[in-house]
Amino acid sequence: MCGIVGYIGTQAATEILLAGLEKLEYRGYDSAGLATIWEGEVNCVRAKGKLHNLRSKVENLETPAPIGIGHTRWATHGKPEEYNAHPHMNTAMRVAVVQNGIVENYRELREELKSQGYEFLSDTDTEVIPHLIAQFLKEEKALGGESNFDSPFFEAVRKTVNQLTGAFALAVVCADYPDELIVVRQQAPLVIGFGQGEFFCASDTPAILSHTRAVLPLDNGEIARLTPLGVEVYDFNARRLKKHPRMLNMNPMMVEKQGFKHFMLKEIYEQPGVVRDCLEAYFNSDWIANDSNVAPINLGLPPEIYNDVEQIQIVACGTSWHAALIGKYLLEHLAQIPTQVHYASEFRYAPSPLTPNTLIIGVTQSGETADTLAALEMEKERRKEQQPKFQARLLGITNRPESSLGRMLPNIINTLAGIEIGVAATKTFVAQVMAFYALALDLAYLRKTVSSAKLQEIINGLRQIPGEIEGLLETQEKYIEELVHEFNETKDFIFLGRGINFPIALEGALKLKEISYIHAEGYPAGEMKHGPIALLDEKVPVVAIAMPGTVYEKVISNAQEAKARDSRLIGVTPIRDGEAGDIFNDLIPVPAVDELLSPILAVIPLQLLAYHIAARRGLDVDQPRNLAKSVTVE
Repeated sequence: MCGIVGYIGTQAATEILLAGLEKLEYRGYDSAGLATIWEGEVNCVRAKGKLHNLRSKVENLETPAPIGIGHTRWATHGKPEEYNAHPHMNTAMRVAVVQNGIVENYRELREELKSQGYEFLSDTDTEVIPHLIAQFLKEEKALGGESNFDSPFFEAVRKTVNQLTGAFALAVVCADYPDELIVVRQQAPLVIGFGQGEFFCASDTPAILSHTRAVLPLDNGEIARLTPLGVEVYDFNARRLKKHPRMLNMNPMMVEKQGFKHFMLKEIYEQPGVVRDCLEAYFNSDWIANDSNVAPINLGLPPEIYNDVEQIQIVACGTSWHAALIGKYLLEHLAQIPTQVHYASEFRYAPSPLTPNTLIIGVTQSGETADTLAALEMEKERRKEQQPKFQARLLGITNRPESSLGRMLPNIINTLAGIEIGVAATKTFVAQVMAFYALALDLAYLRKTVSSAKLQEIINGLRQIPGEIEGLLETQEKYIEELVHEFNETKDFIFLGRGINFPIALEGALKLKEISYIHAEGYPAGEMKHGPIALLDEKVPVVAIAMPGTVYEKVISNAQEAKARDSRLIGVTPIRDGEAGDIFNDLIPVPAVDELLSPILAVIPLQLLAYHIAARRGLDVDQPRNLAKSVTVE
């Protein structure tokens, strides 16, 4: 979850590191630090809080050092104080290390090192690493050229990582080896960038995108040595590996605000384009009903992944879990396949019994979510042991096909949302939902569970969605911005939905919690009377998603129950008159669409509501406290 950057080349490293950390601050912003090597010394600067605190500390300490590492922290071990900030150094201050992840056996290592006289200055798990490297480096130097490797520094790092258990990525520099930057990956993302006579490393590609698009993602159990002469990659047993960089299809402008006050608002406004991109990529414009020569959907998946599918299991976390709940509804309603959705963190330790002909889907925006990756790896191994009856059919849905998920699974649906900087997911949620529409419609077409005419109707409806979102943003954002003035003192919100829009109630509540710090809960509207209704009074607003369809009247009735308890009612509905107009205190109109398609439109006002409440309160919308964009630890 923390962000790592590293540089070795001919330029001054400090500004490159700071600029890279700015692009990674979404991964953690409890503290930050950097270490450079110049004139035989490690110069380390750290600061509590956000990156601007670090930048202000290094303003007057500019150095031409051409090598360095940087870090922005999401605290796991130890409070977010400066003494726990990275980089961490050994006692002699010759070795500096930054880490993303967790060293699970750090307590044993720490006690052993303390017994040998090593002093610890932080509460972190990371601090054992520079001490171990220094210890092994001393041993390597004592060999006097008899080392198994021509770089004692590399060998010391390699021996150290073989002492560690856990999920981690490292970048290491040493004052005695100013021409070497060593990087390590073990179940935490790390990518190497190739420039002209210079090399970079980072936890994610946005940090190096302005310098190069030629990248090499490291795989688990790999360690690389970066020098001015090039990059060498090895496994943890020191076996040289042949690997080749590839080119990213990304533009540096994708990670700029482009005139918007916050990345989150920019990304909300990018959603019509995201939906259009999904439609263009996966929905065949040449298909017409009853045309057997052209399929309506083209996901590029092998036919065998669909053959005789009897059940679908989905694992996901957070917003991806909400998208998966909509996916469950679509897969069951359209493709008639029983589907279960699991929290990946729970599935890891309480997996469902193995069943034959089961499609396993992992959903993760970043492709690096630790729990989701671990759940999929476990399922892979479980099914491998029981071949052929329980053959593994694994599918990933991600916004980053170059990620660990993309390298783990042969079958991926790329959600095509582009880089999302705001920690609270918006456009990537809509993109994941679009992936599930495509998957469910593809399965429905192949299984003939929906008529061609109905398929055509649904697809035509989806093609209208981008324009509907644009109209909604144009007409309702200002109204919502004014509406939030009424909630300056609000401490609790309730969101209600039914059927396919129950997950939207959950997502609306999550968005509000994430960025405004207001307690909010989403409920199936019919469950209010089974306990949660006790929370309601005039201080608790209720947002009801009332889209025309099979459950519209039921939602209106449930909203009436809340109105009878004096709650202020906010309706997300296309209906402005009749009963809806009478009971809702505030109406946020949305376009009238088929109930099956309504989630994509219903979520937009809830994103805007959360955004404007947080912005009005003066909160950091893009970097809410305690959160990180990519959850790479368990």
